[in-house]
Amino acid sequence: MATTDVRTADVIHEDESLDLPELNLGVLDLTSDEFILDEVDIHIQQNLEDDVVKAALESGVDLRQYSKQVEAELQTVENASIQDYIKESQNIASLHNQISACDTILERMEEMLNGFQSDLGSLSAEIQTLQNQSIAMNIKLKNRQAVRGQLSQFVDEMAVQESMITHILDTSVTERQFLEQLHELNHKISFVKEQSFKEAISCKDVQDILEKLKLKAIAKIREFLLQKVNQMRKPMTNYQLQQNTMLKFRFFFEFLLANERHIAKEVRDDYVDTMSKVYYSYFKGYISRLMKLQYDEVADKEDLMGVEDTAKRGFFSKPSLKNRSTVFTLGNRGNIINNNLEAPIIIPHAAQKDDTKHTFESLFRSQHYALLDNCCREYLFVCDFFMVSGSSAQDLFNAIMGKTLSMFLKHMDMYTNECFDSIAVYLCLHIILRYRMLMHKRAVPALDKYWETLLEMLWPRFEYILELNIHSIKEADPQRMGSIDIRPHYITRRYAEFSGAIVSLNETFPDERVNRLLARLMSDVENFILRMAAEFPLRKEQLIFLINNYDMMLNVINERTAEDSRESDSFRQLLEARTHEFVEEVLMPHFGAMMMFVKDAESRLERGQADMMKNQDRRVEQLVREFGTTWKQAIETINQDVMRSFTNFKNGTSILQSTLTQLIQYYHRFQKILSQAPFKNMAVRGELINIHHLMVEVKKFKPAF
Repeated sequence: MATTDVRTADVIHEDESLDLPELNLGVLDLTSDEFILDEVDIHIQQNLEDDVVKAALESGVDLRQYSKQVEAELQTVENASIQDYIKESQNIASLHNQISACDTILERMEEMLNGFQSDLGSLSAEIQTLQNQSIAMNIKLKNRQAVRGQLSQFVDEMAVQESMITHILDTSVTERQFLEQLHELNHKISFVKEQSFKEAISCKDVQDILEKLKLKAIAKIREFLLQKVNQMRKPMTNYQLQQNTMLKFRFFFEFLLANERHIAKEVRDDYVDTMSKVYYSYFKGYISRLMKLQYDEVADKEDLMGVEDTAKRGFFSKPSLKNRSTVFTLGNRGNIINNNLEAPIIIPHAAQKDDTKHTFESLFRSQHYALLDNCCREYLFVCDFFMVSGSSAQDLFNAIMGKTLSMFLKHMDMYTNECFDSIAVYLCLHIILRYRMLMHKRAVPALDKYWETLLEMLWPRFEYILELNIHSIKEADPQRMGSIDIRPHYITRRYAEFSGAIVSLNETFPDERVNRLLARLMSDVENFILRMAAEFPLRKEQLIFLINNYDMMLNVINERTAEDSRESDSFRQLLEARTHEFVEEVLMPHFGAMMMFVKDAESRLERGQADMMKNQDRRVEQLVREFGTTWKQAIETINQDVMRSFTNFKNGTSILQSTLTQLIQYYHRFQKILSQAPFKNMAVRGELINIHHLMVEVKKFKPAF
């Protein structure tokens, strides 16, 4: 307490002796160098707005006196404040002590926090060190794991399991476990071989056991495959079943090819030799039995288009076809390249049992469809099982099927040299074209060369047979044909049937060589028809013969082909020309005088020579009266004549209509001439028949049968 009293006394003493500090009036200090006159008005105005100043000014108090009063009041307040401080001195001293104590505590806290900060810095460094160590350990762990994975894989691939040894040695090759272990063995052999090039020492530990297992597997596989191949040699064996079994174990040959090539070659050579004999034997017997089903009556060199039916044969000549027209008719034979192209092959013993006979193209289709099917299957098997492609696959296929294909070609060569059935040859050509396309769809090019060889063999024969037929038409002598009538000739019918057949077939696979041959044949047939028509003494009979033949050929060709074919267009034009000529010819006996007058009068009128016809009055009167009395009977006669002359009722009706139409046109032209000078004033014009009445009367005539 004494100390406190002393401090308090000192404070009071200092306060009493303390001089008042100099007042800092700031912007109100008029003695300041910084006083700005421009701002004086602003500050005065602000002071005048003060409430105390306003009250003092309003009361009229002297400002000096008021200032002193204020200073006295301030002094009083100051002294009172000092007394308050003196009264609270103990509390202030206590507060001072407390602040000092707080400063001490805060100082210790600061030292402690500095220590903590230093410790945290050390901890951060340690954490960074631990993090670096962790990263390094993680890298080491990954490296060890990678090494462990590769080493584990290496050991697994290098080690030979007990199960592998057991299955390779004891399990049958047809079991699934043997095939699985064979895959594994093949992989280990390849792996050890690869590692041995890298000079891996561990390879020496397993090479011996792998070699023994490989030899054992090769021996079992060889025995199995050769057994399957030998089973194909047995008669009546379905070799396709054996091929299917071999395809299930195609990896066997891959294993042989990878590990023992001479064994693989032995198996392949044995298969090639076996299948070559199997196919040759099968197709040789099949063709031999199949050809016995061919029709006994076949075309020969005498069965040509231009050969007359009454031609005599030599004593030693073979009997010809009972009906030579079948050589030139397609009929249902065209189905062989449409609906029956992929029909089941002919079974010889079943056909013999039913006593069924077939055309050559049907036999050709059957044997070549069997060849196509077997070749497609064999080629795909060879590519799949023996793992070959391209030229290697083709060479292997040729080694198997070469002997069989040569036998086919020899057989075809023998047949074509004796064949004179051009439609059969042409159907065979189209069968080849379609089968070649079918094999391309199956992605099997194995028979391309064979097809080309067949085409090169058949095309010249087809052209040769057509040349013989063309020559026979050209050399045909109408005088040796016996009696000739106005009906269609059998040679033209042969041509129509043949041309329609060839054109319809050629539409699917057009060939310019065929078009050229048909054009020559058509030209010679047209000349032949003209030579035949020349045998008739009357032009009318010649025209009837020509029209009947043209009409028949046109109808037959249109039935077989498209209506816009070259042949149909040519005969249509010829038919129209000859029909027009016939109409003129048939009208001439009945209305010839009027027709000649019309033509002569029109010609003179066109040249402006009407005056030269003034003396034709009597002729005109005779024509008018003659037509009026005879036209009905003449039309009836024409009707009967036309309908008796033409074998085709539809064509006869059309010609009759054309004839009557032409008559009406002539009579209309005749009336038109009489309506002009110098005939328009003739009294006989009143006897002319009304053209509309004539048309009505003409329509009443019905074609006579």
